[in-house]
Amino acid sequence: MPRTLVVFYKDRDGNVPVLEWLDSLPERVQDKCVVKIERLRELGHELRRPEADLLRNGIYELRVGREGANYRILYFYHGRVAAVLAHGIVKEREVPAKDIERALERKRIFEQDPQGHTYREGS
Repeated sequence: MPRTLVVFYKDRDGNVPVLEWLDSLPERVQDKCVVKIERLRELGHELRRPEADLLRNGIYELRVGREGANYRILYFYHGRVAAVLAHGIVKEREVPAKDIERALERKRIFEQDPQGHTYREGS
């Protein structure tokens, strides 16, 4: 099975929400998130619970837990070979609808201009 291309969504103003969110987390949580992103890269659509789950409307979550806190990276697929990391949160019981809506909006924007909304190091 070919590896899945994992890219970070970039806003119109050049911000990369997931990278900014990751930078705000403790180092050990960042490390666990990177491991989950690598698992997504390796398994793509085959990644399942407890590591990932479908939320709704093509929005998935990477699931990371550490010391009683639940961290989630919301993502979507672009075609069959790319996963786009759109949004990160710390959640309590369930992923709030407003966060899913934010990921859906980023998906709509990304689909209109994938190249313009893909983060590349140095861009």
